[in-house]
Amino acid sequence: MTQAALVDVTGLTVEFPVGRPGEYVRAVDGVSFTLEPGRALGIVGESGSGKSTVAAALLGLHHGTGARLGGTVRVGGTDVGAASPAQLRELRGAVAAMVFQDPLSSLDPYYAIGDQIAEVYRVHAAVTRRAARARAVEVLDRVGIPDAVRRSRARPHEFSGGMRQRALIAMALACEPKLLIADEPTTALDVTVQAQILDLLHGLREERGLGLLLVTHDVGVAASSVDAVLVMRDGVVVERGPVESVLSAPADPYTAALLAAVPRLDAVRVVTRPGGSVRVKDRGSAPGPAPQTPAGLDVAELDRDPADVPVVEAFSLRKEFGRGKRRVEAVGGVSVAVRGGETLGIVGESGSGKSTLGRMLVGLLEPTSGQVRRDGAESVGVVPGVQMVFQDPVSSLNPRRSIGESIADPLRAAGETDRRAIRHRVGELLVRVGLEEAHYDRYPHEFSGGQRQRVGIARALAPRPRLIVCDEPVSALDVTTQAQVTALLAELQRELGIALVFIAHDLAVVRQVSDRVAVMRGGVIVEEGPVDEVYDRPSHAYTRELLAAVPSLDPALAAARRLGRRRSGGVLAGAS
Repeated sequence: MTQAALVDVTGLTVEFPVGRPGEYVRAVDGVSFTLEPGRALGIVGESGSGKSTVAAALLGLHHGTGARLGGTVRVGGTDVGAASPAQLRELRGAVAAMVFQDPLSSLDPYYAIGDQIAEVYRVHAAVTRRAARARAVEVLDRVGIPDAVRRSRARPHEFSGGMRQRALIAMALACEPKLLIADEPTTALDVTVQAQILDLLHGLREERGLGLLLVTHDVGVAASSVDAVLVMRDGVVVERGPVESVLSAPADPYTAALLAAVPRLDAVRVVTRPGGSVRVKDRGSAPGPAPQTPAGLDVAELDRDPADVPVVEAFSLRKEFGRGKRRVEAVGGVSVAVRGGETLGIVGESGSGKSTLGRMLVGLLEPTSGQVRRDGAESVGVVPGVQMVFQDPVSSLNPRRSIGESIADPLRAAGETDRRAIRHRVGELLVRVGLEEAHYDRYPHEFSGGQRQRVGIARALAPRPRLIVCDEPVSALDVTTQAQVTALLAELQRELGIALVFIAHDLAVVRQVSDRVAVMRGGVIVEEGPVDEVYDRPSHAYTRELLAAVPSLDPALAAARRLGRRRSGGVLAGAS
């Protein structure tokens, strides 16, 4: 007997009102799929592909928004489009529950985590407050929150990012749903925390027979987590099938392009220097003769930088925050050096001190002790010749000022007063980063995430810096946009000889762009060296743990790694 589908979507269309009354734009166009109990389906695609819109339609979240929906959506036997408000309340939580991308915006900062979970449970179950509190502790314990009774009384800001995501999953599980919808649940999480969350979701499927709908732009996350996959582009499903088949032999060119853009630990890395380039064979490549540059130089000769004096050098940097018993050492005695034309990658989990180190290198933070030298001279505070590219271009750009004016700010700060000269320089920079001179007068909201990051890079380039520190510059971008931004940085560095510090938690991206890498943990560097040496022959156990947690595009390998973590007790490691 065929098992009834938990989710049955047929010909779903979603249109949103735009502009004048009666005008709509179609965000989802004719999407159909089914999902059986205990199975996992991934919906992948870039931002704007419609994947999150499909997920929201399963819970009727478009009701009352002015959106027009067509087709049919059935979840647990409920016709979502025809459901009454009471039926939708019963559906949300008791039948299907959703875990959103940003736990901070999904949790009330004023209430304890346990109280928020208990409140959700009481909406669907006629129980006492005490029973609801007990249920909250039970599900927090189930998702791996240590000392759940005590931690249930904590507020969201007292939890780490990974623990907040676990709390959201606990809230979703409180009412024993049959379907869990996870919308980008691991975006911006460290690789080890990401692995823990994905392992948790897999364990819940096995234990409770949950159906899982995973929405993600990270193809590697889908490979390690789902049975089948839908690939969406511009509101349309362009490819579907078992995850192994789609990822190993994509039939649609768009799917192939997505996969090609995914940074990989074992990819061939191109090292560039003035005078030529060389392809360096990474892990998994067959041995062969030493590669040569067009100029006939061998790898060793190429890697020797002619500059004797580093662009930036740090000696025993320490940074403490707070006083007395509240004092916390964020960076504890770090020394690094970066030369012109070189990229130093800095990796580590949240709280490892990598962003604090980056801010000290550019002078935005004053070290508690230690010294920073730029071009051989001791430097204090923000000085000419150093710039920073931040993680979130939205928050680092003034929404009330045109992007041209934002790019011009460093020029004015450097003493430039000629308005025509400023506009000419900004126009050159816009073109240089792949935008247009005419974009000068546009505002940040008119650009995509990748375009806004290009604006941030143009602003950093404006005063002709010798050093740029990039702090998680691609962590929230789609893989294709990531590839564009990292390629742009590499091209600019090659042409201008800039020293780059590239801070990220994505180890595959760091390998792709870096010459050397420093691995940070607990405010110190635990391992440093040429990027290929560190990645291929890591000497520190923490480095090996980070590398093992990177998602694999091979579902079989991902399953084997998950089993290994389970056997070693690594699923809940680091939950506290």
